[in-house]
Formats: sequence, C-alpha cells, structure tokens
Amino acid sequence: MSAERLFGAGADSSASDSGLEVNFKKYIAIIRRNAVLMAATAASVVVLGVIVTMLITPEYDAQAQVLVQDQADQIIEGSDLQRAGASWDTDRFLQTQVGILQSRSLARRVIEAGGFDRDAGFFDAVGSSMPTDEDLADKGFVKKQFATARRDLAIEALMKALAIKLPVNSRIIAITVSSRSPEYAARLANLYAERYIDGNLRQKYDSSSYARKFLADQLDEARIKVTQSERDLNHYARAAGLIRVASQNDGAKSDTELSVTSSTLVQLNDAASKATADRIAAEDRWQAVSGAAPLSISEVNSNQAVQSLVSSKVKAEAELADAKSRYLDNAPQVKAKSVQVAELDRRINSLADSIKKSSYLDYQAAAEREQSLVSKVESLQEEALNEQDRGVQYSVLKRIADTNRALYDTLLSRYNQINATSGAAVNNIALIDQAEVPTKPSSPKLIINILASIILGALVAGLAALLREILDGSIRSPEDVEAKVGLPLLGLIPLEEKRDLTDALDDRRSGVGEAYSSLVTNLRYSTANGLPPLLMITSSRESEGKSTTARAIANEVARLGKRVLLVDADLRRPTLHHHLSERSQSGLADYLTNQKTFDEIVIPSGIENLSYVTALPMPPEPALLLGGEGVAGFVAEARARYDLIILDSPPLLGLSDSALLATHADSVLFVIDASVFHRGAVKSALRRLNLVNAKILGVVLNRFNPKNAGDGHSYYAYDTYYSYGNSGN
Repeated sequence: MSAERLFGAGADSSASDSGLEVNFKKYIAIIRRNAVLMAATAASVVVLGVIVTMLITPEYDAQAQVLVQDQADQIIEGSDLQRAGASWDTDRFLQTQVGILQSRSLARRVIEAGGFDRDAGFFDAVGSSMPTDEDLADKGFVKKQFATARRDLAIEALMKALAIKLPVNSRIIAITVSSRSPEYAARLANLYAERYIDGNLRQKYDSSSYARKFLADQLDEARIKVTQSERDLNHYARAAGLIRVASQNDGAKSDTELSVTSSTLVQLNDAASKATADRIAAEDRWQAVSGAAPLSISEVNSNQAVQSLVSSKVKAEAELADAKSRYLDNAPQVKAKSVQVAELDRRINSLADSIKKSSYLDYQAAAEREQSLVSKVESLQEEALNEQDRGVQYSVLKRIADTNRALYDTLLSRYNQINATSGAAVNNIALIDQAEVPTKPSSPKLIINILASIILGALVAGLAALLREILDGSIRSPEDVEAKVGLPLLGLIPLEEKRDLTDALDDRRSGVGEAYSSLVTNLRYSTANGLPPLLMITSSRESEGKSTTARAIANEVARLGKRVLLVDADLRRPTLHHHLSERSQSGLADYLTNQKTFDEIVIPSGIENLSYVTALPMPPEPALLLGGEGVAGFVAEARARYDLIILDSPPLLGLSDSALLATHADSVLFVIDASVFHRGAVKSALRRLNLVNAKILGVVLNRFNPKNAGDGHSYYAYDTYYSYGNSGN
C-alpha cells in the first residue's frame, strides 16, 4: 500500500464532511492496529536514549571570546602603506576570520605551542589514545615520520573538539573547545585565542613580505649594476688617462666633475691673460720713462730712497754753501762738503737709473712670462681637445653609473620605508573573555535527551506504523483488492466462524449464501454476453476456497435454470468426489486416457440442472494429460450440452496445470483468501495467466473479516444485509 493511498493524498479538496470523517477514522484505525508496535517502538527509543545518556562520557565546554574589528589605527600616520578597512564588506570579513579560526594552520600552531602532540593527557581529553611508535609503524609510517603523523592526529582531534560561533549582527567570536577534561578545555580555548591574536599581528607584518622580498631582489640587482658601472667608469678613465675632480659650489655640494687637464688649462689661460695684461702695463710704463731723465720720472721721485738722498743732498748743499761763505774754496771744510754733495748726486743718479732700468726689466720679465704661459696654454689646448674626445665615452659610462646609483638609492629608500611601516598598526583583534575552567559538564543532559528520545520515539513509532502499513500485504478492505491486485472485486465472501461452511452454503439466507448470490449476480453482468460459457476458477495457492467457490457458483446458476457442469480439473488433489455418496466413480482422468466416454463420467449432483465431473482416478502425470488433445475434445462436448461449464483448476504457483486449462477457458475467476493474502504470490500467479493470454474477469475475496479493516462502520451495511430476516423480523 502506498503512503499516498494510505493517508488519502491527492483526494479532492472539496470532499464532504463524511469523507473527512472516514479518513480520520482510517487514521485512528491505523493507530489502533499498530498501537502495540508504536508503544513498544517509542518505549524502546526512550529507554535506549536514557541508557546511551548514562553511558556517554561527560564533556566540558570552555569558551573564550575575541572582538574582531574590521579596521585598526595606524601607528605611523601619513604612511602610504596603510591598509584600507573592510567596513564596506564587514560580513565577508568576519566570515573570513571565522574561516581562519577553523583553519588547520591555526590548529597546528596551537598544537605546537602547547606540545600537545607529545602529551598523552591531551589525547585522553579529546577522546582518543596517543598513538605509540608501534601503532604508527603498523600503519606504515617510518620512524622519521612518527612525529609528523602524531602531530597530524593531534590536529585532527583538536579540530573535532573545536566550535566557532559568530552571532548575527555581532563582532564577538566565541571559541569553544569540548573536552573530557575541564582543565584542558580551558587551556586549549585560551591558547586558541592567543595564537589567533598573535597570528593576526604576524599576518599584518608578513602582508608586506612579498614587497620586501621583491625590493630586496631588486636592490641586489641594482647594487650589482651600480658596482659594475662604476668599475667600468674607473677602468675607462684609467685606460684613457682621464683624471676627474669634483667642482664645489658655494654650498660645498658636488655639482659637476672636471678633468685635471681642463682645470689646468683654465688656470693657465687665466694666468696667460693676466701675464699679457701685466706685459702691456709694463711695456706702457717703459715706453713712458725710456726717453725721460731719470729724475723726472715719477717713480724715481716717489722713491723713498731717492727722496732721502735728495734731502741729504739739499742739506749737504746747504752746509756746502755755508762753508763757502765762511771758508775758501780750497778749504778742507768746503772740499769735504763738495765731495759729500757730489757723492749724493752720484748716488741719486745711480738710484734713478736703476729705477728706470727696473721698468725695462719688468717689461722684459712680463713679456717672457707671457710668452711662456701662452706656449703652455697652446700645448694644453691640444691635450684638452683630445681628452674631450675621450670624455664622450666617459660621460656615457658616467650617466649609466649615475642612473644605476639613483635607482639604487630609490629602491633602498622604499625598502627602508616598507620595513619601518609594515605591520605598524594596532591589532584589530582583542581578547574579551578568557576561558575559565568549567565546573559542570555540558553534555550529556539527561532531561533534554529524554525529551529528545520521546520526540524521536514518537517519530520512529509513526514511521514504523507507516512502513508496516506500506509493506503490509494483507487485505483489510475491499478497496485494497484493486489497489494491491489491480483487478475488479466481483465477490466479497465473509468469514464464517459460527458454523460449518457447507451448512452455511445450503442456507441461502446466511451471510455466505447471500455473498455467493451477489457474486453470481456480478458474474452475470461481468461481460457483454452475460455469464461466460466456460469459466475457470483458480487461486495462487491451495486452500484459498476456490473449490468451495466453484460449487457455490454452480449451485446458484443451476437454480436459475441454467444447465451447469462442474468439473474438478485438479488431477493432483481432487476434492469434488468427497461430496458424492460413491467416491470411486470415474472422472476426467478416465476420459483423457480414453478409458471412459463423456456420458460415463458425468454424474448427477442431486440438484436440478447441475452435473459433476470428478478428477478421478489420479493419474501419474497430470500435466501430460491436460496438455494433450483430450481436454479440447472434452470441452467441445461439454459446450454442446451445457450452458455453463465451471473448471475447478489447481493452484497456479508451482504447477502448469492451470495455465494449460486457461487456454481453453473463456474467462478466469481468481480467488484470494483475505486471511492469508500475499501480494507477491498473487502477482506471480496473475503473471502466469497473462503469459497464456487468459481473460481474468476479476477477484473473489474469500474469508473476509470486516473487523480487520479497523472501522466496522464501513461494512456495517454488509453485516446487516447478511443477517436481515434471520431474527424473524
């Protein structure tokens, strides 16, 4: 029975109140039928839940809480390395932090920080045992892998004990660790929070590690280039004979570089220009004094020595004049003064001549110095021009060296800046609550587990009842026939428990008699031509009431004035002869073996219009006889003499007899025992009939007990009709 049919799924939404009442009663009936099963199932689940709860090892939960901000203040303000906050995508940022807390790498850091992979107490606390070297060796690990394998097992155990929870609209993440040991639970939760906070700081510093590594590599390359370019520049300068000196400006800062030759040329050129000016000035002085008397030259008159001599001469002349006034010209005083004056004149003239001659000498010296400097300038000019030609390549190499130096300086400055500013931010994760050692276990919780067991027991009980109804192969109502067999129900024969079935059949006003009368009525209208001339009655297994049904139908049709022949076609276990006074009479087996004629095997029943053909005697090979030509001859003679032929055939399962007989029948009536119904057997039997293209009219449901339906209400009319008139009313 499908669940849809069981619970009325797909029913019309406009069903009447009576229909709803019937469905409700159907549910009550299902519960009533399965009350014991449901009660036992629910009680078993509850008891099992209590037992499991008592056997569960207590678990302790320790919780640490951390506050996660999506932005953090920078320690170094104004740095272009500040990371932008995630305020525009806070939810994704917080979920990322939850993922970090659940990551294997963080669990590894916790295990390594606490040394738990070498702590047997840790493994006991998380519900596992610390693997020994022998255990790891048995799993295929070599000795050098023992530490790694033990650490991996510790990580997996820790991750199973970890629970991360982020409440909605909150930035506080709860880190919960479950353990059999309250001390280990608190220690692990706190260590998780500490490693998470430390890891966040390290991540901020390491976030620029790629940039630092890249810049370090670039610095190494730039340093090599600078060194090589400066070395090339020096080698070229040495090979070309170039000596460069830095020129200094007023700020003592290197501005340009000049060669020694150029500097010397500039200095000599300046000196030559000055020497030319000096020579011209000396020449002008000489030309001015060359034709003049020595004492008329201004340089002579301004000379202090000359002035001193002139003063002495004036004084000597005064003394000479005084002496001449007092003495004779030949007087010694006069002569002495005259000699003194003459000596002073000589000395003055000699000094004047010397001064005049010095102008000429100055002129000659200036001319010689000018000539010397001019010749040196001319010689250095050629050398400077040659050096200038060599300086072109020098300038190229120098520009390369300068460029490499500038690049190196820039990279070095950037590298130093990144090193100084990387991770220079306040941690955006803060510890709110440290985990404390729990005093009460978090699980198991007896009351909650009992309530959960009760709810689960109710669900399991309901599921068990549903499965039982779905898998139940019994017939509980007439509707089950069409649902489970797929054939129309032509007759419903009630279970007779109070008296013998034969007596009930003889009493036409009994419930069984009335049921068979209704069956015959239905058969008369089952085809367009009324009752089929040859009707075969069979079942899936023995003892389902097919022989009784065959006799009842034959009796009812004979009473209607039809000529009826009831044939016991069960050559293996015949039953019809038991109802005869002489049980040794010939039957169908004798006809099929050509031992008797048709007229010899037909036996009057004692009921008008009804005759019998038994299956006697029982042959050794019934299938061989039923598959021969004799059956066709028997059927032909029977059709010619009777209005209705009823074949009481053997069961279908395990035998080929009924399938052989069905090829001769016009229709087949299938009998099902409601008390022992088995869907698989019925389906297999019907499948065999379909293989021989037998026409199945419908089903007779025999031994039906309305009480099994669970609602006597539905079949109250049947019981009333069957008993109507029996009480004398």
